[in-house]
Amino acid sequence: MHIQLFSVNPFAENTYVLLEDNEAVIIDPGFLYPAEYEKFYNLLSSNNASLQAILLTHAHIDHILGVQTIHNRYNVPAYLHDDDRYFWDNFQTQASMFGLEVKPFTFEPESLRVSKNWEIGNFKFEVRHTPGHVIFYIKDEKTLIGGDTVFLESIGRTDLYKGDYPLLEKSIREQIYTLPDDTKILPGHGPNTTVGHEKKNNPFVKS
Repeated sequence: MHIQLFSVNPFAENTYVLLEDNEAVIIDPGFLYPAEYEKFYNLLSSNNASLQAILLTHAHIDHILGVQTIHNRYNVPAYLHDDDRYFWDNFQTQASMFGLEVKPFTFEPESLRVSKNWEIGNFKFEVRHTPGHVIFYIKDEKTLIGGDTVFLESIGRTDLYKGDYPLLEKSIREQIYTLPDDTKILPGHGPNTTVGHEKKNNPFVKS
């Protein structure tokens, strides 16, 4: 499996594209500018890859800016956990807080459920719930795509609406720190890290 990172939009959000056997999925498409979309389109074209789905760790504005355009172009579903529908439904309100103008979504996301064996096309994930997010664990790749739960020696913000530090800490301990230490964490912003590194060095949640 090849995993391609795109750091996009004014928030430097990490969008991930997974490619395997001429199929692809995109996780948290935050594309805002034409050049960002073009790089994605060229990646699929150069790999002769068919997009299977849009997967969302959560629905904060910086992670969903590109969803509608990609859905329109490829006619693929978007998957989102039911607990995060509030932010999907308030997409325009979120955007206005940052001076962005967007139109409401013209379609509804599919329900993304917690599962040890969630499959679409050639892709298999373990979907874990970290309230406010889901995270995607790919055991065979020793890789976790974690949205805004854990960053390199940091954690997601809990001062925003529906933020809850004790709940986030509990989720990290139970859903991330229980994975093998050599598991690579691909976060929603910033550089990669590993489970082992965070257990030893994260000042907010140490093992």
